[in-house]
Amino acid sequence: MKCPRCQNEDPNFFAYDKGVYYCRKCIVFSRVQVGDTIEPCHLSHRIWKGKPKLTYALTEKQKQCSTKTLNYLKQGRDVFVYAATGAGKTEITFASISYYLSQGKKVAFAISRRQVVLEIAERLRKAFCELSVVEVAQDYTQVTDADLIVCTMHQLYRYPYGFDLLILDEVDAFPYAGNTLLEAIVDLSCIGQKLYLSATPSSEILAQIEAGKMEVVKLFERPHKHPLVIPKVIQRDPWRQVLYLLIFCARCQKEHKQVLVFVPRRQDCFWMAWVLRLVCKAVGIHSATHDKDKILEAFRQKQYDVLVCTTLLERGITIGSVQVAVYQAQHIVFSTASLIQIFGRIGRTFDDPAGKGVCLCQYASQSVRECIKLLEWMNDSASSAMPP
Repeated sequence: MKCPRCQNEDPNFFAYDKGVYYCRKCIVFSRVQVGDTIEPCHLSHRIWKGKPKLTYALTEKQKQCSTKTLNYLKQGRDVFVYAATGAGKTEITFASISYYLSQGKKVAFAISRRQVVLEIAERLRKAFCELSVVEVAQDYTQVTDADLIVCTMHQLYRYPYGFDLLILDEVDAFPYAGNTLLEAIVDLSCIGQKLYLSATPSSEILAQIEAGKMEVVKLFERPHKHPLVIPKVIQRDPWRQVLYLLIFCARCQKEHKQVLVFVPRRQDCFWMAWVLRLVCKAVGIHSATHDKDKILEAFRQKQYDVLVCTTLLERGITIGSVQVAVYQAQHIVFSTASLIQIFGRIGRTFDDPAGKGVCLCQYASQSVRECIKLLEWMNDSASSAMPP
């Protein structure tokens, strides 16, 4: 037996009902019976030969990476873009998106996290203002087709055999990383090439690159050409870390700088925000927060000085002039990749390309040490004349 959707062949994941076997592994998406045929989805196709509108011109290295990526895709190869946070991964894909649309082909952007789906959709609307763009995620499922589709990985189940170019952003992040079910859903939705994007490739992706199963394009220089911020590592006991945060946030408030404070657990969000309210306007947010979209937008509008959050906001979020602090950075939830992404929130804009990062911990864990080492390596690589 084999599931026609997720390719499951494990007998433990099949159940028998009224004369037929069905797959329990992917039943969360809908019931599929053994022997069923997965029909292709019906999506609109439009030939568009326009050009995206950018708020700034691509740098020479970005242009080189963009051209190299498109050339590999034209050869029928899957591509992994290994780029530093804030290096312009999204903009590098625009030439490839434009080419596929000019051929009347279908393109989608798939991302692990809902918050990033909403942000990328808005960026694509501005760049491809002549096209319709739809986000498909939790609370956004009434419309599921447009010229460009931006969705969570889970929502790809709606699009079997749907996309000629599938752009997969932050593929090393939860819940996609290591999830064989989502990998199967991704494979089913793509009839052409896959374009992977991340600043922190997993060991599985690196192994595929080494085995020649996909091409790699690297870019570690940010458009403003300032280096990635290397965080200051401060080792203190937990309560002295809190005291440090009070002083740090108070200083940032005087400098009119907002702060993202990352904490390891959901329950840490609200007591930490309560403590920080002694010196500034602070609020907490995590994945189960009911009005998280409203809170995040209020922070963007500078209604709060400090946003205390979990790793929910470690990726894809761009906020100008933000400083970053991590509380209890030695906690297991803060992996090397997570810390690189977190400190990558700093210095992403031309208006304020620098900033402060503070890594508060009881001891410098392996993840903390590797984060510093990799950020320094990316800065060294960015100074080379050509993309490595």
